[in-house]
Amino acid sequence: MKTVILGGGIVGVTTAYYLAREGHEVVVVDRQPEVARETSFANAGLVAPGHAYTWASPRAPKILLKSLFLKGQALRLKLRFDPRMWAWGLQFLAQCSAERSRENTARKLRLCMYSQDLLQELTHQEQLQYDLISGGCLYVYRDPVAFERGVAATSVLSDGGLTLQRLTPDEVVQREPSLAAARSQLAGAIFCPSDASGDAHLFARQLAERCKQLGVQFLMDRQITGWDNSADSIHAVRTDKGPITGDRFVLALGSYSPLLASKVGYSLPVYPVKGYSMTLPIRPGDEAPTLGGVDEHNLVAWARFGNRLRFTATAEFAGYDTAHTPRDFEDMLGVARQLFPRGADYSSPSYWSCLRPMTPAGAPILGATRHRNLFLNTGHGHMGWTMACGTGRIVADLLCDRKPQHSLEGLTL
Repeated sequence: MKTVILGGGIVGVTTAYYLAREGHEVVVVDRQPEVARETSFANAGLVAPGHAYTWASPRAPKILLKSLFLKGQALRLKLRFDPRMWAWGLQFLAQCSAERSRENTARKLRLCMYSQDLLQELTHQEQLQYDLISGGCLYVYRDPVAFERGVAATSVLSDGGLTLQRLTPDEVVQREPSLAAARSQLAGAIFCPSDASGDAHLFARQLAERCKQLGVQFLMDRQITGWDNSADSIHAVRTDKGPITGDRFVLALGSYSPLLASKVGYSLPVYPVKGYSMTLPIRPGDEAPTLGGVDEHNLVAWARFGNRLRFTATAEFAGYDTAHTPRDFEDMLGVARQLFPRGADYSSPSYWSCLRPMTPAGAPILGATRHRNLFLNTGHGHMGWTMACGTGRIVADLLCDRKPQHSLEGLTL
């Protein structure tokens, strides 16, 4: 049986690996010249069940509304004539109640924890090196009221079995000495000792090499344009270099999945949310952090990869626009300098923006469709790196006619 995986990001590569390990014939198709060149290329790098909260919360509508008038909001809405945006937005608002927010967060947490276990197992088995730091992550707060609210919100995570610790500002600096200069600005932090960080792009490239050793074929530089299909079956996927036939097809194109799915009659509730990242070189003598984390006041995340320090921020509803200018990174750069004034070479930033494939509830969409040989693995939002191994294994189990070890409740189309 030949399986064609559409998408060579972190999700597509992990799915290919688990199928190839079972002895399946696998082909991966992507428009980029190498794997993980889009959302997986310069993401936050946090493997973070401790930050599995869904974006659809009771506070989200007010934040989005404020973003229409005020700069510097972590969630930004750019009004545009896009029926898909408005339809998705209504579904998002329907998920913003306290009850649904808690339920969706608990579902995301279970999947993140399952996936992290598999990531650790895979890393050990394949001896992968991707600047992994597994000492935990810090979620720091600037305001005492927000800190108490954040601590209260952790109950959904601790009830799900995740260990979390409340830290005073002094304890934060003990955990991460590079935050000493920002000590007076901190109200405290939530520390998740099991969280980690690592370079998703490097991981995907190394895992792709393992896949090739298992016989996986990577067809890169191929623009996917459509399908050859009947009412209940996919026969081939069309590309600008000719059709690719297969017995089964896995749609793992991230934010672009709904565009291709619509050509065979599906309306996937996945919409792109733009994010920005800035990567800086660390020089000898710089006081860069070791642990990854998030400034919860500004929603700026950071992670270290060897001699590089990355910051990521912003969730912008702006359609499929990935353009950026240095001005887009000014707020992020200001926060970075506040937290780690001697953390890296701020004069040599490398800028990047990408599209996160968000679902209204925050969890991905996995598994079967009404076409008997088309399967989904998409909609991971900002947690694709954390969830990739778990969803890859789940979809591989389904393709092997095996019941997944993780429940599919709330994760299917």
